[in-house]
Amino acid sequence: MVLLKALLLQQWHGLSDPGLEAALADRLSFRRFCGFALDDKTPDHVTIHRFREGLRRHGLAERVFEEVNRQIDQRELILRRGTLIDAGLVEAAVKRPPKPAAEEIPAEAAEGGAPAPVRPASKLVRSAVDPEAAWTKKGGRRYFGYKAHVGVDQGSGIIRRQRLTPANVNDTVEADALICGDEAAVYADEAYTTHERREALREQGIKDRMMHRPNKHHPLTPRQIQHNRAIGRRRAPVEQVFAQLKRLCGWSRVRYYGVASNAVHLALLCTALNLKRLVVLTTPKTKSA
Repeated sequence: MVLLKALLLQQWHGLSDPGLEAALADRLSFRRFCGFALDDKTPDHVTIHRFREGLRRHGLAERVFEEVNRQIDQRELILRRGTLIDAGLVEAAVKRPPKPAAEEIPAEAAEGGAPAPVRPASKLVRSAVDPEAAWTKKGGRRYFGYKAHVGVDQGSGIIRRQRLTPANVNDTVEADALICGDEAAVYADEAYTTHERREALREQGIKDRMMHRPNKHHPLTPRQIQHNRAIGRRRAPVEQVFAQLKRLCGWSRVRYYGVASNAVHLALLCTALNLKRLVVLTTPKTKSA
């Protein structure tokens, strides 16, 4: 429990393992939160790293996340009015792999002995250091790294589901894993819209609040455009989760290599954000004079 509390402090303050080691040794508030007396020896960064790796090996980070949510639900703070689902890109911990040099086709392979043409090399190469990080394109820009998928309880802001994948995994692939099944509605943008998912939501008695997606044969009607705008306003709070991950927790770039290690980090980050949200939800609001 002491080491788990230390990992939560690490997420809230965006600290590295050596940074957490120094903070535990130096800051009285950190020692008090973890339960260290003034003369107690605090864990070093190697111990912290080994504990987090133990969570990964035994799949305990996800269980910690679920247990915290269970206790939050016991306080009747999860409303189940709706689930807001979305995904956000996070850069890899390694540098983007350089574009390889163009390959020349041998002259004898060219027809009629013409000069050897140059085949343009692909930019979408993997990193030798972190081969699980992947490329994707969004808004005309290339991104290299991973993608965090979350399902957030409407009204409370509690993260109920979280998944991590390489960046090239389409948003809709993880959508069903983000739907809890006990919510009244699901709010999502057009990237998650499929006929099968709409039908599945109807069968479960869940209101379909996914945006309509146009195509070249069926442009959006004025009513569908209005519908999308209304849904966009309702699902806007899910963007706050990614803002907190990047600004509060310093998660603009993943810390580790591979999906498994970064999935543990995401589970710990979401656990920390839910506990922080718990404090907000349970603190009485004072009226100003």
